[in-house]
Amino acid sequence: MPQEYKTPGVYIEEIPHLPPSIASVETAIPAFIGYTQKQPTETEPGSPIPKPIKISSIFEYELYYGTTVNEKDISVKIDLRQSSDPFTTSKTSNKPLYYMYYQLQMFYANGGGDCYIVSVGTLTDGTNVSKADFTNGLHEIEKIHDVTLISMPDAVSLSSTDYYDLQKTAIDQCVDLKDRFNVFDVWIDDSPVGAGNPPHENVTTMRNATISTEIEDRKYGAVYYPRIYTGVDYLYSEDNVILTVIDPTGTTVIDAKPLTSAKSGFNNYYNMAKNAIADYTMLLPASPAVLGVYATVDNNRGVWKAPANVGLSNTIKPELSITSDKQETLNVDPQDGKSINVIRSFPGRGSAIIWGARTLLGNDNEWRYIPVRRFFIMVEQSVKNATEQFVFEPNDENTWVRVKSMIQNYLTQQWRGGALMGASVKEAFFVHIGLGQTMTEVDIWEGRMIIQIGMAVVRPAEFIILQFMHKMLSES
Repeated sequence: MPQEYKTPGVYIEEIPHLPPSIASVETAIPAFIGYTQKQPTETEPGSPIPKPIKISSIFEYELYYGTTVNEKDISVKIDLRQSSDPFTTSKTSNKPLYYMYYQLQMFYANGGGDCYIVSVGTLTDGTNVSKADFTNGLHEIEKIHDVTLISMPDAVSLSSTDYYDLQKTAIDQCVDLKDRFNVFDVWIDDSPVGAGNPPHENVTTMRNATISTEIEDRKYGAVYYPRIYTGVDYLYSEDNVILTVIDPTGTTVIDAKPLTSAKSGFNNYYNMAKNAIADYTMLLPASPAVLGVYATVDNNRGVWKAPANVGLSNTIKPELSITSDKQETLNVDPQDGKSINVIRSFPGRGSAIIWGARTLLGNDNEWRYIPVRRFFIMVEQSVKNATEQFVFEPNDENTWVRVKSMIQNYLTQQWRGGALMGASVKEAFFVHIGLGQTMTEVDIWEGRMIIQIGMAVVRPAEFIILQFMHKMLSES
């Protein structure tokens, strides 16, 4: 209705002319759930853990959450009788006691940006890792709407049963909220092999685990394998590092003493030992580094580009060397479709390259690929947020035209950006809305506005087939 004016004068009216628009939601904001050195004090009412904090760098992580515990099982032996390689650095377990701090370094080394940190407890001696703590963390991120990825670095310290139960809980949350995606690793059994213990069938354990309520729910998850040796440095106390030094004559100069004892009188050996520890590679699960690649690819190309054929930074090599023949059984699972994305090393190309882009629904034609699933999540949430302004608007032709135009404009932008296939927008997508198309009179009476959207999303060229043949000579 036109405004009624009662006082003489000049009045300005702004007439809306442009149609409503849709802004894409963020696509690469993970929530890292694990144990931290210190915890923030702010908590939500009724929550057993502190409120998650959004950070954008490892420096912010250190500000709010500290670092991690000092490793206590490092020893260095310097035998100068060995001219080629006199250094022997060892650790009882070539894994950290806690993973969160180190994995955040890998996330940011590979291009990670904003993320949420969910502290489920403080650090002790590694024995306090429990499934219940991670479950509390998962419940906490249900309240955060801009989380799009889930990662639980410290969960690999649980038993295989608890670990995969936890991943099932995470995937169930993704299914319920439909705005996030779960990324994790194959659980590894580190118990010794031999003396009657058979080789560990880690992949078989993963594929036998129940990681989703329904088979189709597995489209909300992806798994990576194997672990990677990284350039991340262990955090340690020099008092806890045991140093042994043997000089060229065979005399033991320092006999299993703390590293600090070499500071006075043996400064050269002290520096040698420090360098040897810095060169010692840390073994970590790959998925947090992969999440950094997700962020990089999303920013540089788009969420529709597969986060694969990309080298992982700050990485020495994968734990296992996987051949093409071996990857066949990992990439394709004929029985259940639980595809495993492999980290491989290729001579001259990179020490650790992501060589797979499948969801856990790897045999499904619709949801086989990670970028397809994540692109649909982005569009679904973006359109959902934009159409909320039409709630309680008249369910008539005028509103339908505005909604359809808004969605078409948005999908046209995606098509021009390379996310959708087709030589024209008609081939790339469709938007249907209206009486007799998507709604009946009963739908309108009951207040339902139904919109049907179809998209031809680009898919990765997973298999590039080069066909060669002999060309016969001819006169023409």
